[in-house]
Amino acid sequence: MLFIKTKKSKMKTTTTTTGPPQPLHSLKPQRRRHLNRVFAVVYTLAIISLFYHHTLKLFHSTTIISLSLFISDLILAYMWSTNQAFRMNPVSRKVFPENLEKFLERKDFPAMDIFICTADPYKEPPINVVNTALSVMAYDYPSEKLSVYVSDDGGSELTMFAFMEGAKFGKVWLPFCRENNIMDRCPDAYFRSNYVVSADQDMEVKMMYESMKIKIENAVARGSISDEYITTDQDRHLFSQYRTKTFTRQSHPPLVQVLLNSNEDVDIMGQFMPNLIYISREKRKTTPHHFKAGALNALVRVSSIMTNAPIILTLDCDMYSNDPFTLQRVLCYLSDKFRMPNCGYVQFPQRFHGLNKADIYASEHKRLFLVNPSGMDGLLGPSYVGTGCFFHRRVFFGGPSAYIEPEIPELSPANIVDKPINSEQTLNLAHHVSGCNYENKTNWGSKMGFRYGSLVEDYYSGFRLQCEGWRSIFCNASRPAFLGDVPITLIDVLSQNKRWSIGLLEVGFSKFSPLTFGIRAMGILMGQSYAYYAFWPVWFFPITTYAFLPSLALLNAIPIFPEPWFFLYVFLFIGAYGQDCLDFILYEGTFIRWWSDQRMWLIRGLSSYLFGSIEYIIMDDEQSKRYDQGIFEFGVSSPLFVPLIIAAILNLVAFLGGILHIFKEKSLDNFSIQILIAGFGVLNSLPFYTAMVLRSDKGRMPIKTTITSTILTGALYAISTSATCGLELSVRSIIGNGPLRNGSEKHKAVPSFRAIQSCVCTEGFRYLLKIRNVKNPNFASCIYFSQYTFLSFIVRSSHDLLLGPSKIHYSFTWINTLGVFQKILYLKNAKQTCFYFLKYIFIFQFSQITLSKAKQITIFLFLNKTLL
Repeated sequence: MLFIKTKKSKMKTTTTTTGPPQPLHSLKPQRRRHLNRVFAVVYTLAIISLFYHHTLKLFHSTTIISLSLFISDLILAYMWSTNQAFRMNPVSRKVFPENLEKFLERKDFPAMDIFICTADPYKEPPINVVNTALSVMAYDYPSEKLSVYVSDDGGSELTMFAFMEGAKFGKVWLPFCRENNIMDRCPDAYFRSNYVVSADQDMEVKMMYESMKIKIENAVARGSISDEYITTDQDRHLFSQYRTKTFTRQSHPPLVQVLLNSNEDVDIMGQFMPNLIYISREKRKTTPHHFKAGALNALVRVSSIMTNAPIILTLDCDMYSNDPFTLQRVLCYLSDKFRMPNCGYVQFPQRFHGLNKADIYASEHKRLFLVNPSGMDGLLGPSYVGTGCFFHRRVFFGGPSAYIEPEIPELSPANIVDKPINSEQTLNLAHHVSGCNYENKTNWGSKMGFRYGSLVEDYYSGFRLQCEGWRSIFCNASRPAFLGDVPITLIDVLSQNKRWSIGLLEVGFSKFSPLTFGIRAMGILMGQSYAYYAFWPVWFFPITTYAFLPSLALLNAIPIFPEPWFFLYVFLFIGAYGQDCLDFILYEGTFIRWWSDQRMWLIRGLSSYLFGSIEYIIMDDEQSKRYDQGIFEFGVSSPLFVPLIIAAILNLVAFLGGILHIFKEKSLDNFSIQILIAGFGVLNSLPFYTAMVLRSDKGRMPIKTTITSTILTGALYAISTSATCGLELSVRSIIGNGPLRNGSEKHKAVPSFRAIQSCVCTEGFRYLLKIRNVKNPNFASCIYFSQYTFLSFIVRSSHDLLLGPSKIHYSFTWINTLGVFQKILYLKNAKQTCFYFLKYIFIFQFSQITLSKAKQITIFLFLNKTLL
């Protein structure tokens, strides 16, 4: 028998004293809201000036470039305006749980139903889900008033087995935490920390935990439950349900199993355990299941039948409790019905453990989970973010003044449960309401429960609840209430954001759009707040435009930002970035994490918001080590990376070309903003350059992705060059002969050079087709592209600098350079290949200084014959 030393609990009933009542919570507006409003006015005037400039430019000459910049700036301006809604009235709250028991005795605390959802034992390891469940079962709260419901949407015997083992260990873990005042009540988090309980006692509990962990992980590794663990007839009957021929993940009957009963099961100290109920709702291939929202609605109905607690907590399976007194903090708000009669839910921020120093993937999401909720809290309250949220059960049955009666009285939030949770009648009804056809011709998902219609059911459900008249509270305690895991590979981060993007757009362009329905129901500021999220994915257009267009224009010597407007663009850039950085740091952020955050914003704009692929890779020890060291993890070939590499290469070449242009011409020639944009892109692309060239570990950028992106970069540059040529010739054919961009007179041979450039572009695409027919496409593609890029530069330089004196020996220098480069490409060393290719591009940009004195058209003809 485990020996546990008894200690006093931290929060006991205090003696009531006379005097004015002590508050349960307080609200304080943040002082910087006034500065935010002043800055918003000034910045708005700057935006008006910008669009005055755009209007003049469009009226004078409408081109693809001017129109793209106008649309991009229009989107940026609108998204900035939605972001200002969070800054108009941010507030800070403080809660006083020590005063709670002066208003409400412990025995009168309301019951709590806790929902935990999981779907795949291989992507969401059952041992982690068990840790989450044990952490909330160990709350400093009357255990008979707690009920934990686990939804297994994968219908896996592995998850069932894990919770059967977890229920046994819980009978030791709960009294251990309670009697020793443990704060880290997640077993895994506790044993990873510097715990201070006696060594013998810790070791005994840890050995029991490790034994449970090994059993669960071994079962997952085997993919089935060994017969040695199935020792009773009840267990055999339970697991036999999973082993029928008709039982699959996509098609199976409902399963409801009571693993712990608070009226029967006790821990090793004789105290009753919380309820623990396993649920796997019915699934059929021909019936829609509405993902997580459908699972949560099944939990709402089953819990109504079995316990019907007035307060519901929804929790992600990897988001464990970090504060045993969180429920007391919640009651400080939800029990204050006089001051908050329409309070529907209390949202805690998502916080994460295991973040590296720089948070290279911006997994903290400080704006989403901290900055923006504080701003919405000063309006009607924060949005629901899917986890760490406590609901009044009543909110799922219509608005505060528009109650919707459920189809059976047992589902009513006012229903009093008077039957045991393991009685036959209760279990039969629970199976019935978790059936896949139960919701047919009902209001579930449309007017009741969590709402269907979007992949981001949390955002959509919270939005609809607030449109119905419910308010919400943002509770940000000094000790994080919950801590979760973060993705440690870039592909996981981008895939997650891609799924969010699809769901947000589903709401943004629906009949319940925040721009229309939201503003009418909640007012313009709350509608704008929700619109900020709904239209997140549209960031892709301005980000993509500014990632490519300025650099392409710079390479083609086209100024797109007139010099007189230089300071306006600088103010708009520094103002937006500066305010964002200030908000980030004021919420306990650091500059290095802010830099990672803005970089990931650019990366998401070029990848997640554009692509639909979702890929998962298994984390290994090397990946974890590289994440801890702050090194980006690529290591998988994915189309999500291609536009990122294209932008990185293009901005690097454009930046180097712009710098060389400055040295050559001794002036900026209206290219200053384009050079700054390219340089900013280069600075944000440093992890990609190292991943392509310098790294040799498993997390490097795949050579296939690098080469594909390099080829597409050249094709993009060639297309832009041809388009520029065609546009220039078309304009001149209308307005007459005029000076070339370099100031020289128009030459009658120019159309021939333009035609040659078009041929080179066509030849480049022919190379892409050749690659499909060679045995070693990676290295062949480099050679073909080197020839194609080289000719493109030669033709461009020969056209722009046609009238200089002949320097034919320069052409032989470049032939030798290319010959050496081609030999290097045959070496099967990705690092050398990429390094020399970048070196080659740099030298070729530098060559434009010397080739300015070339004259003969025979240069091109000779090179074409020699290289092709």
